[in-house]
Amino acid sequence: MAANPKILWADDEIDLLKPHLMFLAGRGYDVTTANNGHDALELVGEQTFDLIILDENMPGLTGLETLARIKQISPLTPVIMITKSEEENIMNQAVGSKIADYLIKPVNPNQILIALKRLLHSDRLVSEQATRDYREDFRQISDLISAADSMDDWYELYRRLVFRELELADAETNMDEMLEMQKADANAAFGKWIRRHYEQWMPSPLTEDGAPLMSPRIFPDRVFPMIEQGDKVLFVLIDNFRLDQWNVVKPLLADSFAFKEELYTAILPTATQYARNAIFSGLMPRQIEAMFPDLWVDEESEEGKNINESPLIATQIERYRRKYRFSYNKINDSAGAEKLIRDFSAMQANDLNVVVVNFIDMLSHARTESKMIRELASTNAAYRSLTESWFKHSSLLEFLKKFAGAGFKIILTTDHGTIRVDNPIKVVGDKNTNTNLRYKLGKNLSYNPRQVYEIKHPERFGLPSPNVSSTYIFADGHDFFAYPNNYNYYVQYYTGTFQHGGISMEEMLVPLITLTAK
Repeated sequence: MAANPKILWADDEIDLLKPHLMFLAGRGYDVTTANNGHDALELVGEQTFDLIILDENMPGLTGLETLARIKQISPLTPVIMITKSEEENIMNQAVGSKIADYLIKPVNPNQILIALKRLLHSDRLVSEQATRDYREDFRQISDLISAADSMDDWYELYRRLVFRELELADAETNMDEMLEMQKADANAAFGKWIRRHYEQWMPSPLTEDGAPLMSPRIFPDRVFPMIEQGDKVLFVLIDNFRLDQWNVVKPLLADSFAFKEELYTAILPTATQYARNAIFSGLMPRQIEAMFPDLWVDEESEEGKNINESPLIATQIERYRRKYRFSYNKINDSAGAEKLIRDFSAMQANDLNVVVVNFIDMLSHARTESKMIRELASTNAAYRSLTESWFKHSSLLEFLKKFAGAGFKIILTTDHGTIRVDNPIKVVGDKNTNTNLRYKLGKNLSYNPRQVYEIKHPERFGLPSPNVSSTYIFADGHDFFAYPNNYNYYVQYYTGTFQHGGISMEEMLVPLITLTAK
């Protein structure tokens, strides 16, 4: 925009507005005037204006008629309508014609100035304010990183970082690099803290003193109590759903739902086979393997790692001696969601309906494998944008509203998040080593122990041990594991992709939202 924004003001009493015009000129606005709609249209056809102010009650062409023609000539130019009339139908027509603002006479110069700042300068003002706010918050966040000594501290820190990330993403600032460095510092500190405390919560995480709410306790601590209180529950698990992604889809639900928002801690590895099965079974992976060996799928198995989710839910309900009627469904595409909407009557009779939504997980895999998707989701902001677009246009939104309208309480969550990786760490394993880039399981792993979190006694951490000498190693921060063979190709292929399985706030600190119909 030019240094002096160009304004067209059309009013049949324009001579009476000279104080307003002088006020705006003194604020750096170049104001052209017209005293009727025809002259205004002629000027719009000849010049380019940054904004147009129209009086609604002009002789000849009314403001609304002038507005309609302006929209044909210059549809993107914002228009402020000013009128003496408070008739609702005029307001409705003006708003329906996509005016930028609507003011009732008499208006004072400051009202006009506020409208101009909002419509012409909001991007710059938002950027300046976001920069000031983050600069002021930077020291407090740094202090939180140094002082965090409980999971609640990390939850609060992570919320603050995500909030600042979204604020800066909505503004054009030069602070993004500083925030990314601060997030990296936070993840480094978080990784060290997890190494010191994780074993204390094992092998069976309980919500006792010092232990956070973790994957195996989601059903006993959040789902079952709701049903016991007489509510029916829809439990929706969106794979790979991070806190920042929840924050961008939340406005799409705000008109229909009230939210109770919290975070919980996903177990390690932050991968479907472990974290999601822990949710649905209410057990740590080692316990699943011991108690239900037919439902546990080993790393080297060619079977899908999440094929037994419905039976695992059944075992948990039975173990807690509940008599709940439940359903389990997985949505892989829009057709799957539409089918569930058609099956709503049958699902409505259940105490619990569990739905797994795979879109974001499919998106992260497609982003790795497809150059086009990688280009579309090249940054965290772009990744969020694709998530928002999918959610807005998917049948999931209708699905949630339908259940809420039937009185269901809705729990929306995930089994783990993802992190964008860019730092390769060399590791060597035999042919039976798993392929995940953020954690490795094997009996002959070779690695630098200072670069990883290693678990040499899996049983202490609630994890299966396929062999006596099995070791788990986890990447933290933005690291990912790369084999020396064909190293350069491997690094180039996976750098910048979104991965999960390791230790980071993005992967382990994940949203747990209760939605209630308004």
